[in-house]
Amino acid sequence: MNIIILSGSHREKSQSEKISKYLKSVFINQHKASNVDIISLANNPIPLLDDQYLIGNNKKWKEIWEPISNKLISADGIVIVTPEWHGMTPSGVKNFLLLCSAHEIGHKAGLLVSVSAGMGGSYPIAELRMNSSKNSRICYIPEHLIVRDCQNVLNHSEAENPTDATLRKRIEHTTKIFLAYSAALKHVRESGVIDLKNFPNGM
Repeated sequence: MNIIILSGSHREKSQSEKISKYLKSVFINQHKASNVDIISLANNPIPLLDDQYLIGNNKKWKEIWEPISNKLISADGIVIVTPEWHGMTPSGVKNFLLLCSAHEIGHKAGLLVSVSAGMGGSYPIAELRMNSSKNSRICYIPEHLIVRDCQNVLNHSEAENPTDATLRKRIEHTTKIFLAYSAALKHVRESGVIDLKNFPNGM
């Protein structure tokens, strides 16, 4: 099972990166996933989508996006870890999803993970569920995760308090479901019913 985790914060050493690394350890150590890779948006390594990307013949974009595209194509599922900034998903996460095509992430399981320094975190989940899957065709599973009070959880190998322990159990449960969806949707992609040539975009 190949899993990609997007660490969506623009900041270095962010809480989103910490949580992405924790999720990677869960996939590998508890679920025995064979290959888990983190793509980090720290320091905005991916330019904003422009007309050269849309034309598809720009050397700059080929060098930047092709390695990421190849990882996405080979992935069975994608985890999107997004901080909540001012009640929104950061621009880097939205830009990443604008660049993703259905050939890369279409009909693959997606798990949304929102990160909040306080007790929020629901708005990025609603935002991404509403408008990020129309053309990319990513299939967000019914479950999602919200990591609240993020600075005080998932900091050590063992849970520090009841809230931390409950969150770890929820993460283990949700990631297990996500892997089951990832395996199941592989059969859909291999079924031959998907026609991106005639129906490249959603309605």
